[in-house]
Amino acid sequence: MSGRRSFFRLVVALIAAAPCLGAEPLPVTEVAPGLYVHVGAHAEATAENEGAIANVGFMVGDSAVMVVDTGGTAAEGARLRAAIRSVTELPIRYVVLTHVHPDHIFGTTAFEPDAPEIIGHAMLRGALAQRAAYYLRNLRRDVGARSEGTAAVLPSRLVAERDEVDLGNRRIVIQAHGPAHTDNDLSLFDEATGTLWLGDLLFVDRIPAIDGSLVGWLRELEVLERLPAMRAVPGHGPAVVEWPLAAAPQKRYLSAVLFGTRAAIAAGIDIGDAWRSVAQEEKGRWLLFDDYHPRNVTAAYKELEWE
Repeated sequence: MSGRRSFFRLVVALIAAAPCLGAEPLPVTEVAPGLYVHVGAHAEATAENEGAIANVGFMVGDSAVMVVDTGGTAAEGARLRAAIRSVTELPIRYVVLTHVHPDHIFGTTAFEPDAPEIIGHAMLRGALAQRAAYYLRNLRRDVGARSEGTAAVLPSRLVAERDEVDLGNRRIVIQAHGPAHTDNDLSLFDEATGTLWLGDLLFVDRIPAIDGSLVGWLRELEVLERLPAMRAVPGHGPAVVEWPLAAAPQKRYLSAVLFGTRAAIAAGIDIGDAWRSVAQEEKGRWLLFDDYHPRNVTAAYKELEWE
């Protein structure tokens, strides 16, 4: 009987390890004790980068691992899982999806053999229902065969306001935010190290993308700045930055869009032309400015024109 039991355990272990077999671990940086981050490419998703354009990573406690965002493809997710296994054999019990955008969530299928709780904002399921099929079509177009096996995975645990998870002598506070970068943003605060994991509530170097509420985003940043955090992990940018100092450039850009768009509306400038005059002083300060700034101003115009 003991031989059969051992064989069964071996089979289970092999199944659980399957997504990592043959996967080269993502390079990760330990930004604080037990916190590891992979820095995404400052680019759009392509076959060459496998959709690995966002910062993703994991936190290790005494008894469990929490993954924070899983990457842009199943292939990247498998490499992230391999990176975890190069650091620890502790069970992967939690996967947190900070928001709906595909570069942050489409690696989740690689973690299904671990049967983790998948944690998302209370609005995430609805956002996935509306967008997942469209995102997957675009991913297959842009990444091609390297997107094979990628699928949308729904959260099993929803956060409407605030939640907590204990990884073993490491308590993680998960905060749901009002409309900001999207309408389904989560942030995480590791009390043990004073580290904020912000997803795309914070962009560094790469231009912020407005997909929720410009006014709300500035409001949520004010709240986050009051937290007793020493450092933050942005959704795009370096692996770790000083907090709240690192928020200043993003706040400057968002404020410039806010005031500039209000001025354009007051001057009667059409929505399609407003971006040409709004916050142009920010050009040259952000990567991918020309790709995202016009749509940011359009989103701001739609939000602000009925104030």
